[in-house]
Amino acid sequence: MTSRRTALGQMAVALALAGIGSIASAQAFPQKPITLIVPNPPGGLVDGSARLLGEPLSRILGQSVVIDNRGGASGNVAYGHVARSAPDGYTLLVSYSAYHVGNPSLFPKMPWAQKDFAPVALITAATNLIAVHPSVPAANLKEFVAYLKSNPGKVSYASQGNGSLSHVGTEMFKTQTGTSMVHIPYRGSGAAISDVLSGQVQMFMTTPPSVMGHIQAGKLKGLAVTSKVRHPGVPQVPTTAEAGLTGFELEAWVAIFAPAGTPPDVVNKLTASIQQALELPETKTRAATAGIDLRYLSPASLQALVDRETAFWAKTIQAAKITAD
Repeated sequence: MTSRRTALGQMAVALALAGIGSIASAQAFPQKPITLIVPNPPGGLVDGSARLLGEPLSRILGQSVVIDNRGGASGNVAYGHVARSAPDGYTLLVSYSAYHVGNPSLFPKMPWAQKDFAPVALITAATNLIAVHPSVPAANLKEFVAYLKSNPGKVSYASQGNGSLSHVGTEMFKTQTGTSMVHIPYRGSGAAISDVLSGQVQMFMTTPPSVMGHIQAGKLKGLAVTSKVRHPGVPQVPTTAEAGLTGFELEAWVAIFAPAGTPPDVVNKLTASIQQALELPETKTRAATAGIDLRYLSPASLQALVDRETAFWAKTIQAAKITAD
């Protein structure tokens, strides 16, 4: 009996020490700068989201937060780098929805898999905006759809590359409206917007921060936003439902992931600190100015979102026969 009590006592002490160690680990983290790996070049939704978060998160955690842009290979360069990084909370991925849930269905071989990452927090979300060059003879979305049906294959649309959100989203639009357009893929938003502004390409579906300034200046026409509510940066642009295209919604999101195996206490401290950073008044003001919607989700809710959208994107990519070539 005595030996059993001794064993139980030793077990209790061990569990208590483990708990103390976990608490101490969380309290000690971070002890050096944290790097946010961005899978896109500077500018746009993903980079903008990282920079919105970086400064307030640095103040809350008491360590520098470094933004490291590693664009290339539809995000696979950055994702592969984080997947191979030490699971200690100091190297984090700023994940873009199209890469995270779309790439597994587009690339037969990748330097990463979804299981390589631990969800930390959703940070931003953005509707998409259907924009066309002023030369397109359509004043609204209904007229644009009618024009496409009367001129099959004569209108071209830009995307940020094969398998990007703008590519998959426009293919969904074509399917739902029964229209035909020619796909012109680009390496990111910059070149795509340039050619749409010049009229070489007529249509682009992308996040508002990329085009709302051009719409406000009259250089592009905004036909609809792909969400349930209008966007405050372009309040004159109706939603797809208001414009007569019910059931068509498309949203991009940006989230933070850590390498798989990162200690739960470190993930918990990161997600709590991120939520606090997003709730700061100055963060909300900067986001509103940039046309970005702040939206926090916990690790469990973020994982559920990833699971749902991965299945949806796999079905959509297969149906539209989209490839990454």
